[in-house]
Amino acid sequence: MTTTLGTASASPGEMDTGRLEIGETRDGSSFSLPVAVINGAQAGKTLYMQAVSDGDELNGVGVLNRVVPQIDPGTLSGTILIVGIVNYHAFQVAEHRNPIDDTKMNRAYPGNESGTSSERIAHATFQAATRADLILDLHQGSTSRMIDEVRVRCGRRHRVHDECLELAKVFGVECGHVLDQKGPDGQLARAAPDEGIPTIDPELGGCVGWDETSIEKGVAGVLNVLRYYDFLEDDGAAVRQTRASGFEQHGSPCGGLVRFHPELGDRVAAGDVLFDVTTPFGERKAEVTADADGIFWRTRRLPQVATGEYVCSVGTDIDTY
Repeated sequence: MTTTLGTASASPGEMDTGRLEIGETRDGSSFSLPVAVINGAQAGKTLYMQAVSDGDELNGVGVLNRVVPQIDPGTLSGTILIVGIVNYHAFQVAEHRNPIDDTKMNRAYPGNESGTSSERIAHATFQAATRADLILDLHQGSTSRMIDEVRVRCGRRHRVHDECLELAKVFGVECGHVLDQKGPDGQLARAAPDEGIPTIDPELGGCVGWDETSIEKGVAGVLNVLRYYDFLEDDGAAVRQTRASGFEQHGSPCGGLVRFHPELGDRVAAGDVLFDVTTPFGERKAEVTADADGIFWRTRRLPQVATGEYVCSVGTDIDTY
């Protein structure tokens, strides 16, 4: 059976690319999102993938750029639906938020077809996503420095929580870390599970532009999902993951320059020094310590900070599964 997404249409054993029309830009010209359909020669599940719902998070499109050419529809079972760039307006200007309505796109799901710019894009992509059996919403830690991880955002009491955890474990073959914490309203990884669809939010590092190491981990994750869920014949493996169920953020108590003590991914104990704040001449003004045991998870990229400005995060309540 032929499968269509926007103007992309593929019969079994074929792939096609096209555009999903959304609306008009400020000059009245139409704008649309790049989409692809990979229709397997054999019947099977449907996977939906998307990238760049936050406009400066490019590692996800880097993953799609590398992994799609590796998928042969002739040997695929099932269908893959892809939206390559979700946040059209933010991507054009390399910004995080949609500049048309100053909205973070991954807070707009499930969207509204008659709403704001972000809500309309979210609605269109949500309609595509909810055609699937599994959803991968590819992200990164914006331009912060962050470990490679996978997020389960539906909350532990959700009816598909265990299925989301399983999907995270499968994708995280190269990442090794999972944040299992209920996310904010409007995230695709919160909204889609309400429709009964296991969904994860891989956060593939953090960088300006894209990072090849994190992209390679994302490619390995996608291929492992395809193998594990029988899109491809090779067997995929579910690799044991280190899970954080809490997330503590630390700001600076004063202005100055930050110097970190642990490296990303290091274990820290309550009371360990996370960072110092110094003057331009290296004079220590403040020392900030961890409130709880955990993993040094994420940091700001630039060293300069003002009083109260975000500096770093520690994943807490650590176990493995």
